[in-house]
Amino acid sequence: MTKAELKEFLDAKVEQYNHPSFLEDDPLQIPHRFSKKADIEISGFLTATIAWGNRKSIIKNASSLMELMDRSPYDFVCNHTVAELQKLGTFVHRTFNALDLTYFVKSLQNIYTKHGGLEAVFTQFQQKETLQPAISEFKKVFFELPHQQRTTKHVSDPAKGSAAKRINMFLRWMVRDNDTGVDFGFWKHLNPSQLSCPLDVHSGNVARKLKLLKRKQNDAKALAELDNNLRRLDASDPVKYDFALFGLGVFEKF
Repeated sequence: MTKAELKEFLDAKVEQYNHPSFLEDDPLQIPHRFSKKADIEISGFLTATIAWGNRKSIIKNASSLMELMDRSPYDFVCNHTVAELQKLGTFVHRTFNALDLTYFVKSLQNIYTKHGGLEAVFTQFQQKETLQPAISEFKKVFFELPHQQRTTKHVSDPAKGSAAKRINMFLRWMVRDNDTGVDFGFWKHLNPSQLSCPLDVHSGNVARKLKLLKRKQNDAKALAELDNNLRRLDASDPVKYDFALFGLGVFEKF
C-alpha cells in the first residue's frame, strides 16, 4: 500500500470502530457510567490500571471495584474511613491485589488534595510533542508516599523502557475529543497531538503487518517508532489510529 492508500484504509477503520458501539465490550464503558469529571478520571485511571488480560474479566472486576467504592470513586478516594478502606480487602485482579489498591486510593487522595488532581500533574510535566516524560514524572508523584515496592510495577515508566500501554490508553480517554461519544476529551490543557498509541500485542502485530512498526519488542523504542509513523498520517490526532489497529487485531484477526 502507498501512504495515501494506507491512510485511507486506516481512516475508514477509525470511522468504523471509533463509535459508541465500541464501548459495549470495552473497559472504557466503566468511566462512562459517571457524569462528574473527577469520578470519570478516577474510575478511568483505576480501570486502565487493571486493563490487562481478558476484557470481560477487566470489566467485571472494574465494576466490582466501583461497587466497593460505593459508586462514588472521587468521594471515596478523598473521604474514605479506615473501615471503608478495609472493604477493599476482597479485591484482586490478576497480580493487582488489595494491598496495591489500598495504596492507589491513598495516593489518589494525595494527588487530589495536594497536587490539584490527575490532570494537573500530567499538565505540569507535559512536553510540547509528547507526554511520555510526563508519565515518568507522574510515577514519581504517585509513589511519593510510603509504599511497598511490589506496587510500583502497576504504574509503568517510559524512562525505563516501557511502552506504558495502560497509562497511554487512560490519557487517550481523557484528552481525545468527544465528537463520537467514545473518548471524553475534557482535559483541555493537553493536546491530542501529544498522545501516544496504547501499544500492546494486538496493535503491535497489526502495525508490523502494515509496516508502521519494525521493532519486534513492544517497548518504549517501538512506541516512538509507531508514534512517528502515525503522526505522518495525522499529526493533530495520531492516536485515533489506536481504534483501527486494535479493531483490526481483536475483531478482524488481521
